[in-house]
Amino acid sequence: MEKNKIFGALVLFMAMTLTVNAQKNFKQEADVAFEGYKYYQAIDMYKKAYTKESKSDVKAEILFKIAECYRLKEDGKQAAVWYDKAIKAKYDDPIAILHIANIYKTQGNYEEAIVHYNKYKAANPGDKRVDRGIKSSELAKEWKDNPTRIIVNPMPLLNSEAYDFSPVFADKKNDELYFTSTRQGSAGTEVSDVTGMNFSDVYQTKRDKKGKWSEPAVLNETINSPASEGAACLNEKRSIMYFTRCGVEKKGVMGCSIFWAKRSGQKWGEPELIAVAADTFTVGHPAISADDNTLVFSSNMPGGKGGKDLWYITYDSKAKTWSEPTNLGSEINTAEDEMFPYIRENGELYFSSNGHDGMGGLDLFKAASTGVNQWSGVENLQYPMNSEANDFGIVFEGMKDRGYFTTSREGGKGGDDIWEFYLPPMLFSLEGTVKDIETKELLANAKVKIIGTDGSSAEVTTDDKGYFSFIENGADRYINPETSYSLVVEKEKYLAAKGKETTVGLNTSKKFVHEYELQPFKDAVIKLPLIEYEYNKADLRANSKDSLNFLYNTMIDNPTIVIQLRSHTDFRGSARYNQSLSQRRAQSCVDYLVKEKGIDPERIVAKGMGENEPIKMADGTLLDEKYINTLKSEEEKEAAHQRNRRTDFKVLRDDYVPKTASSTEEK
Repeated sequence: MEKNKIFGALVLFMAMTLTVNAQKNFKQEADVAFEGYKYYQAIDMYKKAYTKESKSDVKAEILFKIAECYRLKEDGKQAAVWYDKAIKAKYDDPIAILHIANIYKTQGNYEEAIVHYNKYKAANPGDKRVDRGIKSSELAKEWKDNPTRIIVNPMPLLNSEAYDFSPVFADKKNDELYFTSTRQGSAGTEVSDVTGMNFSDVYQTKRDKKGKWSEPAVLNETINSPASEGAACLNEKRSIMYFTRCGVEKKGVMGCSIFWAKRSGQKWGEPELIAVAADTFTVGHPAISADDNTLVFSSNMPGGKGGKDLWYITYDSKAKTWSEPTNLGSEINTAEDEMFPYIRENGELYFSSNGHDGMGGLDLFKAASTGVNQWSGVENLQYPMNSEANDFGIVFEGMKDRGYFTTSREGGKGGDDIWEFYLPPMLFSLEGTVKDIETKELLANAKVKIIGTDGSSAEVTTDDKGYFSFIENGADRYINPETSYSLVVEKEKYLAAKGKETTVGLNTSKKFVHEYELQPFKDAVIKLPLIEYEYNKADLRANSKDSLNFLYNTMIDNPTIVIQLRSHTDFRGSARYNQSLSQRRAQSCVDYLVKEKGIDPERIVAKGMGENEPIKMADGTLLDEKYINTLKSEEEKEAAHQRNRRTDFKVLRDDYVPKTASSTEEK
């Protein structure tokens, strides 16, 4: 939706009004008020004019103008009502449909907005604003479905039922905050013809040691006047304040200008005008760079891209003068409005716009510094920093990922409100249990170690319930962002287990839960993945080599064990022959692990078991010769024989000392 934020309501921008002649022609008077941005006053005049008008086309135009007044003074609900009345009255410009679509968008009703965008596209297919409206509505839905990690909350102690916006830190410790407000108690007594509310002033509040902000008080010094002030910024030393002031005359409203004032102790000196453009134009929303040399601001002065643009001027410290304004260019500025700039300490430019793809009204954007007074790569801050309402006036607490911004979304006290935002730390934890793989008994005193790709490592021991955890309670137990971890689980007389976990690419906190089952090796025969042989042969099949890699990894993970690799045969053939065959089969496995995989031959012993240990099935059935002979089909018998032609291993001891490179060379 096109937003023309006026200072009394939000923006601090007012333009010169035409002189109103004392005539009884209500429509003419209303038109003059409208052209002078006095929308609150114009609404009443248009409604009176409507009752006096007899021509249907003029009545339709009046209905449209009433809708325009409501839209421009930030009352979208009423604007939609009156646009609809204008359409039903045969108002001939389809722009009313586009405005309704934009209003639906600012209400977060993206589906209905898309419907009306398409209606307008049918009536005016050449308007590129339609495609942008549809695209941004689709993006808004996606952003709401996939919010960023930012947390936002209203600040009830700072806000009122009026308009409260554009916070800025006023001291080096960031414990004093200035902001703009139209609440009761302002320095002036005038009421805005734009909004029907008070003119705005700069207010201050301070944060105590407990983090509580004090009751806001008007800055009753030289800064505030009977006119409107606000949308301020302070330099890095907090010794100079730049702010917007919109002058007021008896016959109308002047344009807005930027003033600056120096601090002397706790007092502000007399403000001085920074002459940027003629007072018939709106100039405001100053943002000062960290070196005090560049002032970025918003203005509708000639030479822009349309609406209000961001411009900058630079300061010549020797001549003590400001340069001529320079437009920030088409990458930042659009045909709509760009306002409320803020320059962060790292040079990033933040601003609000309704011209870039956004969620509704004004959205917050950032652009990276790409050179002296150059910015590019505009990014929408997305949801929840942005919403279907107006979001603007951001300030960061130094380089911390926290600060304050302004929004008109639901959840505040009314009008525009100040909200806090912060990026919570991503918290990761890893927990789980360790069990005996055979008995399923939970194992106490098992060691669990993690090693991160960031160089970190930590170790914990399971409790009496087999439970372990790595949590954020100590620097040596962190599970860090963007880190991959190797896990090792060990316990005496058990084979070690390994695992992996990673936080790389995660953008939300997460708890990792694992269950590890350890293989006991004391007096135990340990199964291997099936290693098969051809009948009456000792040669390894190709897939059997793959299975032996499991044993290789086990020996690498448990570098102190010495094993007996045992090979078995079926019952066919003589017992003596089967003993010899099984020994050759076991040796073929050992040769593969030693010669091809590099296992020390002192760590592995080949043992042929012949047909002496038939395999026992999970249900307790022993696949001995007697049982196999009861099987009816040859296929079943062959399958049983194949199960017996297997290889397993036992751990003989776990006190092997791995050889160093030097000892190997000596040998």
